[in-house]
Amino acid sequence: MAPKQRMRFANEKAMKNVTMRGNVPKSSKAVDEKTPVGPWLLALFIFVVCGSAVFQIIQSIRMA
Repeated sequence: MAPKQRMRFANEKAMKNVTMRGNVPKSSKAVDEKTPVGPWLLALFIFVVCGSAVFQIIQSIRMA
């Protein structure tokens, strides 16, 4: 792509942002709103943590 054509595309993109008057996104890249952990993995983690806490409480009651 020629430098002039590249500059023209950049100018057109900037002009679109100028007309938005303060509503310009922070980044021109698409933001992916996916969570890094799936719901099944999160449920498994909560089950393991809560289950181990319950067993720890039962064990401490038996020892006392």
